[in-house]
Amino acid sequence: MKLVVSHLKKRFGSKEVLKDIDFTFQQGSIYALLGRNGSGKTTLFNLIASNFSKDAGTVKLIEEDGSMHDIKNEDIFLMVAEPILPRFLTGYEFIKFFVEVHHVTNVDIDAYFNQIEFHPQDRHRLIQSYSTGMKNKLQMIMFLILKPKIILMDEPLTSLDVVIQLQMKRIIKQIQKDHIIIFSTHILQLAKDLCEELVILNDGYLQAIDQEVMHTQDFEHNIIELLKDKEDEHH
Repeated sequence: MKLVVSHLKKRFGSKEVLKDIDFTFQQGSIYALLGRNGSGKTTLFNLIASNFSKDAGTVKLIEEDGSMHDIKNEDIFLMVAEPILPRFLTGYEFIKFFVEVHHVTNVDIDAYFNQIEFHPQDRHRLIQSYSTGMKNKLQMIMFLILKPKIILMDEPLTSLDVVIQLQMKRIIKQIQKDHIIIFSTHILQLAKDLCEELVILNDGYLQAIDQEVMHTQDFEHNIIELLKDKEDEHH
């Protein structure tokens, strides 16, 4: 299975955010999407998820049998850093509602909470009392239940404590073979620890980085140089 992004372009007013994105993402690999603030990472995710209209280009999914089609809602899950969830439901009530809305049958909700190490008492507290990490764990339950072909993760681990980061990284590794996973972050060490493939979004273009670069002593220095080159040419 492949996610094929072809000549994707997006402009907001006079600012050309994505100039010509042309890339193929493969099932089974976790891709780190690196870029400076404002580089267009979230815009790219929203275009892939059809939340924004494209100025040009296409986003297609190639199935294992070779058939190609546009991305459907059920094909994709976009995990955001700060999810907005119903404050006056408990975590358990929200997941139960989520399962019913998506007509998923034979779901053992407690088994999913156990999988992500969500404390039994916390499941029955109101979401308004949850930390960001707990809310992000609910998002993980959502995509574990739906099993979408494509999982987009927009800086979901940035503000989480070390323990929750480790738990979430472990789960992502466990499921990666069945999905196309693109993980947006600006934390270089996190990208190196979690992801096999590294792509940089800079000056409106997407560039793949050789895997060998990730294992060199100068990894961070080389990536920083790539990220600042074009922007700093103007100073």
